[in-house]
Amino acid sequence: MRHITYLLLLFSTLVFAQVDPVEQDSTVVHYMIIEGDSIPVTEIELDEVLMLPNLSFADRDARIRYIILRRKTLKVYPYAKLAAERLETLQKRLDKLKRKREKKKYAKVIQKYIQDEFSAELKKLTKTEGQILVKLIHRQTGKTTFELVKELRNGWKAFWYNNTASLFDISLKKKFSPIEVEEDYLIEDILQRAFQNEQLAQQNAAFEIDFYACVNKWSKPKRKTDSKIKPRLKSKQ
Repeated sequence: MRHITYLLLLFSTLVFAQVDPVEQDSTVVHYMIIEGDSIPVTEIELDEVLMLPNLSFADRDARIRYIILRRKTLKVYPYAKLAAERLETLQKRLDKLKRKREKKKYAKVIQKYIQDEFSAELKKLTKTEGQILVKLIHRQTGKTTFELVKELRNGWKAFWYNNTASLFDISLKKKFSPIEVEEDYLIEDILQRAFQNEQLAQQNAAFEIDFYACVNKWSKPKRKTDSKIKPRLKSKQ
């Protein structure tokens, strides 16, 4: 009901709002009239655009690693995005249910639905792709995969899944931290570029990521150590 009330208020505001351009000194000033009050609009709000730095690599191997990481990130990101959407739907539905039994029953339905939807595709992922997916799920939901499993199932299941995943070098407790881990920064860089060229549908992270702080930390040019030149010994004649 609260969401419906907000929508009705927004609708009524739009109905009574008018925009009239008034020319003053060869400058067009827009006035928005809301409930009889004229409010001048002198600024236009533009969408924030993230300025991405030019890519530079230390050597050919670093460039190849970035290209491989980009391919893997673009592959698994849609799964993380979809998981976040499913989790949001699940949480909204659970908030409306009052009985614990109803919540448990509905959670099982969603679990089975997600399992049937993801299982076949996730089995095709490599170890590194699986670990990237775990990180991106944390980016999109704000919770680790371990925490999500623990909430949807129970602590023992989460422990078992984490130990099973560890056999394949995958930790379900892994977090996404581009300010602390260089690979995570590169993943974030890949995502931002894909969002800008509309290669991926953008979904904001569940927590704030200071991308420019990451750039400043990880894009600093590495100092080349000066080679020590040994003095030549003059031969005695």
